[in-house]
Amino acid sequence: MQTRVAQMRGMLKLTGLNAWGIGVLSIALLLAIPVLLVLSFLFEPAGEVWQHLVDTVLQDYVTNSLLLMLGVAIGVLVLGVSTAWLTSMCDFPGRAVFEWALLLPMAIPAYIIAYTYTGLFDFAGPVQSLLREWTGWSYGDYWFPEIRSLEGAALMLSLVLYPYVYLLTRAAFLGQSICVLDVSRTLGNGPWRTFFSVALPLARPAIVAGLSLALMETLADYGTVQYFGVSTFTTGIFRTWFGLNNAAAAAQLSALLLLFVFALIIIEKGSRRHARYHHTSQRHQALTRFQLNWRQATMAFLICAGALFFGFLLPAGQLFWWALTTAEESFDGRFLSLISHSLLLAGGASLLALLLALFLSYGKRLHGNWLVKLAVRVAGMGYAIPGTVIAVGVVIPFAAFDNALDAWMREQFGWSTGLLLSGTLVALLFAYLVRFLAVSLQTVEAGLGKIRPTMDEVARSLGGRSGEIVRRVHIPMLKGSLMTALLLVFVDVLKELPATLILRPFNYNTLAVRAYELASDERLADASYAALTIVLVGILPVMLLSRSITRSRHAETA
Repeated sequence: MQTRVAQMRGMLKLTGLNAWGIGVLSIALLLAIPVLLVLSFLFEPAGEVWQHLVDTVLQDYVTNSLLLMLGVAIGVLVLGVSTAWLTSMCDFPGRAVFEWALLLPMAIPAYIIAYTYTGLFDFAGPVQSLLREWTGWSYGDYWFPEIRSLEGAALMLSLVLYPYVYLLTRAAFLGQSICVLDVSRTLGNGPWRTFFSVALPLARPAIVAGLSLALMETLADYGTVQYFGVSTFTTGIFRTWFGLNNAAAAAQLSALLLLFVFALIIIEKGSRRHARYHHTSQRHQALTRFQLNWRQATMAFLICAGALFFGFLLPAGQLFWWALTTAEESFDGRFLSLISHSLLLAGGASLLALLLALFLSYGKRLHGNWLVKLAVRVAGMGYAIPGTVIAVGVVIPFAAFDNALDAWMREQFGWSTGLLLSGTLVALLFAYLVRFLAVSLQTVEAGLGKIRPTMDEVARSLGGRSGEIVRRVHIPMLKGSLMTALLLVFVDVLKELPATLILRPFNYNTLAVRAYELASDERLADASYAALTIVLVGILPVMLLSRSITRSRHAETA
């Protein structure tokens, strides 16, 4: 026994890690299990079900996913980059309001905006009904765009995902050196020529990063494509799992989807590998915005107002109207139960994610070696992984553990343990941690980065241990970052649909699941209360992001 302890101590000294560092590695390995397990199915022999998928629907999954990504890429680039430039560098009526209001579509999950637009523009919706009433046309007498289509799904996703590009691109525009923009002005370039020749190339890294985030969210979406009847990888995983009852084939589809996600990450990193985007000056005085004439100002206003209206005001207004008309039927004890379930899951997951993020971030601060840095990076890779894939990666090992334990208990003691992990809130909370820990981790790391290392050294010189330093020094200084991390994860969990659908306990519904179920039954108005609650809660982190980006340019506050 003493020999083993001595060997373990020798290994710890070799790696330069203490108990805190070992804890970081253990947590990272535990959180990586679902992703690594799914990837391992790439090396499994293809079974009959997989061969059936290859022969029939796999090509549709790949083609539709690629076309959907292409449509969303065009949509978010056009909306996000144009509005970011206008609100950052041009002066026109309403600009100050649009600066923060253009982030509001982030509060609406894509599947909810899909429900509202279907209710508005479907054949039985108010728009087509009014059109038939005015013209006297009947079915087949006119053409109207089909909202439930691949193009419709791309449009819905573009309307709610363009703020990713807008957020990062606007921050890049605000952070650009005044000198290069002044040089462009002195050469006689107007706002649009300066935009294309100077500002856009300098903002390319931020644009690519925002686009990558939007495309990852596109690949992860399930509610929108399922409701619109578009066959993609996420809908295929559900059909294979629940329709064909084959977990291995569903895992192989998930592994293939993971390759798409990793390809996006590699492309995003590779696109900036040899490029340099340094500023040639440290001047950061207040921005001198382009003064637009009345035609240009009107066009700028319409572009920003159109993105805000179709991305937030119209769907939110429709949800509010439906909620008013169904108040008596919808607001009851069952709705309060949905709220309590959702708050319990979101609150528990956000608190656990915050504690883990604080532990991992400080462990990285204590140990700067490559092993700990890699472990923290692995622990935070879940945000790029679709919830469907993570759910598959959680169910398989948890179910295997439950079955093995149950078989052993039956053999040894003659009684069954049942499902201890799979099919319980434990599995669901674990999936949330794998999926959303990165959000909390990045926020806490950013806050810790602002605290000088000398603070830790002073605390250690006074006899403080690592845990005590975190509790008495860092947590009081990180209150803002910790609250932001808590809120962001809370809202993300509240909106998560596919992982909740797969892993929730029997008859345990949340706001997102209930909205999905009612919309699937074409009870769009009845789904409004659950959907509107998600939207209202989602506005809170949007306000935080808006406040953060407004302060990003320190010269303006000066």
